[in-house]
Amino acid sequence: MAQETIFSKIIRKEIPADILYQDDLVTAFRDIQPKANTHILIIPNVLIPTVNDVEAEHELALGRMFTVARKLASEAGIAEDGYRLIMNCNRHGGQEVYHIHLHLVGGQPLGPLLSL
Repeated sequence: MAQETIFSKIIRKEIPADILYQDDLVTAFRDIQPKANTHILIIPNVLIPTVNDVEAEHELALGRMFTVARKLASEAGIAEDGYRLIMNCNRHGGQEVYHIHLHLVGGQPLGPLLSL
């Protein structure tokens, strides 16, 4: 059984976060330790620990993560210049919170790599 994370509490609004978007499938909020001028996390409302745990039943939520990323990039004014979407998987991939999340980063030149 997956272990609940801090993201589960953010989804339920039990702890404060700067939530920019929330519906029945996903929640998006500003990262508390931003690595770029714009740094937003987009998470599925269902707990999926890693990409290795994704199942066919998660496809709708995962697709929604990308359409929400497009919407938030446009609202942040970074869509035209460009942005990066990053999802880490497990320890060697740099994952720190075991509830999959999509990093939306931009608002400045990011260079070839960005460590999240």
